[in-house]
Amino acid sequence: MSITIFHNPACGTSRNTLALIRNSGVEPTVIAYLTQPPGRSALQTMIRAAGLTVRQALREKGTPYAELGLDNPALTDDALLDAMLAHPILINRPFVVTSLGVRLCRPSELVLEILPQPQRAAFSKEDGEAVIDASGQRVRP
Repeated sequence: MSITIFHNPACGTSRNTLALIRNSGVEPTVIAYLTQPPGRSALQTMIRAAGLTVRQALREKGTPYAELGLDNPALTDDALLDAMLAHPILINRPFVVTSLGVRLCRPSELVLEILPQPQRAAFSKEDGEAVIDASGQRVRP
């Protein structure tokens, strides 16, 4: 069973997503995408498979988005991809790839849609929000 997460350990959402994957009993392949960004083709494939546009996969907060003028609606997907590859911090995270699909896991619970194995134990996010109960079932607000 292969699961890959494009991870930023400084991001709480990414850490929560990684913890949910591990809570299903699987140790994923963890790619620190800031130092090992995906290639252009892989990035395009992930974005498409997640059902997103390139612009939707672009991260604005805490990035050079504004300085690079990436809010310009005339920019093509190729120009946006060029910026993302030159500045991997512009790639929104975490992307997770499994045999059941690809998701940009914002919020982290979106990973549950594509995990091949069920959750094995209770899980709460870093902020204390309960996500999975003791029987491995999703907690609904």
